[in-house]
Amino acid sequence: MPAPTRTPRHQWIEAGLHALAGGGPDAVRVEPLAKTLGVTRGGFYWHFEDRGALLAEMLDTWERRSTDEVIERVETEGGDARAKARRAGALTFSGSLLPVDLAVRDWSRRDPAVAERLRRVDNRRMDYLRSMFRTFCRDEQEVEVRSMVAFSVAIGTHLLAADHGGRDRAEVLDLTARWLLA
Repeated sequence: MPAPTRTPRHQWIEAGLHALAGGGPDAVRVEPLAKTLGVTRGGFYWHFEDRGALLAEMLDTWERRSTDEVIERVETEGGDARAKARRAGALTFSGSLLPVDLAVRDWSRRDPAVAERLRRVDNRRMDYLRSMFRTFCRDEQEVEVRSMVAFSVAIGTHLLAADHGGRDRAEVLDLTARWLLA
């Protein structure tokens, strides 16, 4: 008799990230995830000791994707510092990473360990952005200000509901990027 097929670990993590993005950490529950995957919850315990272990691996996956994988892709695709900064922002806040990023930011307001993880991720992102700005800005204060403004705009644009005086958001973001990268 063949061995039973188990739902791969990465599918549990993906389902967990999807649930996190849609409903926050409280939406990441074993039974609903099993139902989403079309399996029994017993398979979960083959891969994870408990829900906390899944949450930790979800955060590891989010961190790796939003830092290591973004930086690796930006560096592989090359270009000057301005092109790299734009690409890093576009990848970091892409449709696949943004919902999880926003959910982690919200979660971090209630969980100090998640807040520390977010701090580490944001510091890594800011360090990379600073390295891009340093290639054409000699003043460290200017590097820090541009990095802070760029990162704040990248996050804030997803939280801001304001109109832009007849311009659409994409146009304003492009103008902002051109101004910051000048």
